[in-house]
Amino acid sequence: MKLLTEFVGSFLFMLVIAMAVVLIGPFAPLAIGAALMTMVYMGRHISGAHYNPAVSLAVLLRGKITLQDFVGYVVAQLLGSFAAFYLGYWLTGSTPGLSVPDEMIVKAFVIELVFTFMLALTVLNVATSSKTAGNSYYGLAIGFVIVVAAFVGGPISGGAYNPAVGAGATAVKAIVDAGDWSGVWLYLAGPFLGGILAAVVFRLQGGQVEEAPTA
Repeated sequence: MKLLTEFVGSFLFMLVIAMAVVLIGPFAPLAIGAALMTMVYMGRHISGAHYNPAVSLAVLLRGKITLQDFVGYVVAQLLGSFAAFYLGYWLTGSTPGLSVPDEMIVKAFVIELVFTFMLALTVLNVATSSKTAGNSYYGLAIGFVIVVAAFVGGPISGGAYNPAVGAGATAVKAIVDAGDWSGVWLYLAGPFLGGILAAVVFRLQGGQVEEAPTA
């Protein structure tokens, strides 16, 4: 059930990304943030509703999931992403892909790191902390991180903040539109480092790091 939820949630969330960027342009962050919010509410009680390997890494370091769960989550998220971007291409006739000019690589890397850190730290505090257990705002908080990050960081980095988005968008662009893989590292390294940093800061904030569940 957890892996199914991660696949379905990732697929539906990323399908909105694939279509919104193509169809609604400047207002895409609103649709994307709303999609994440609704999918977080859909799956939080089942899988934790990560839909993002960098968030899963932060939660792994937090001690809320096992290494086995982490690997399964990442596979489900990647499969959901590839399916979403390919369907988005089939539906719209276009696929956004992700690319950054060489002169913007460092700035884009920093953007991907910082806003993934913001996202993962928010998830850890509103969705995994005993101090905020039972709150009803977690989905809204998480979704609005993406709205803000996409609006302000998207013009610089493309606004992935998610290794599955980076891999899926890049793969489908390469398959259907002769895109290349040269920049995909940016959307893996930046978000994963942001997730690690979030776990460190969560601990410094006084968040308890627990032993991962055994099942």
